[in-house]
Amino acid sequence: MIYLILFEDAPDMSHMRDALMKEHLAFLAENAKQIQSAGPLFDGSDGAGGAWLVEVDTHEEAQKLVEADPFWPSGLRQSVRILRWHHVFRDGAQT
Repeated sequence: MIYLILFEDAPDMSHMRDALMKEHLAFLAENAKQIQSAGPLFDGSDGAGGAWLVEVDTHEEAQKLVEADPFWPSGLRQSVRILRWHHVFRDGAQT
């Protein structure tokens, strides 16, 4: 199953993003089989959080990935939503 994971960052914790970015990127690389895509979200020019597309069997496995990310225990992530996603359209065609 594919899950869309949406992260909202705490506005006063951006320094943690900078401090842990190297570890976060290494984590994404180590989990590339499950984390298909990842990147930041912006509100205007300000960082607002991030999004991942994850392929795992269960919601619980998605949650475990979230909690294993070095960003998680730092307090950077204010909230997280894990939503199951069904792919129906890609590259101009229905899938």
